Amino acid sequence: MRGFTIVELLIVVVILSIAALTAIPMMSSASSVQIRSAANLIMADLEYAKSMAITRGQNYSVVFNATTDSYQIEDQSGAVISHPVKNGFNYIMSFPNESRLSRVDVASVNFNSTQRVQFDCLGSPDNGGTVNLQAGDMTATITVEPVTGFISSQ
Repeated sequence: MRGFTIVELLIVVVILSIAALTAIPMMSSASSVQIRSAANLIMADLEYAKSMAITRGQNYSVVFNATTDSYQIEDQSGAVISHPVKNGFNYIMSFPNESRLSRVDVASVNFNSTQRVQFDCLGSPDNGGTVNLQAGDMTATITVEPVTGFISSQ
């Protein structure tokens, strides 16, 4: 019977160590990438709702649900609008249902003690506020300024 030499075992250990060292940072950065992607997506959707309010001359709202880690865009009657890209689907974004954003949680939403921000025909929000996201130990805050409707992320 022939076994492995100590040199062969050391080579295997070195190769496994190198593979582990490259894989661990990739796993920890997944939360970072997902939270940045989610923040950019929310900011884009807030801008979309604001643009729709301006171009259509009516109120549009973004309604968040921190319990289900989701949000939707509604018209002035409270109906969820159709998604402009995904034909036949409502404009509802649910992070747990999106594999590329599944680590992201909507930690809190505060628009004057509500989970809704509504833009009028001038693009002004009814009140300013924040959306706080969390993924692992990473956090992000999206802010909507009260009068101007300026949207930013930290």
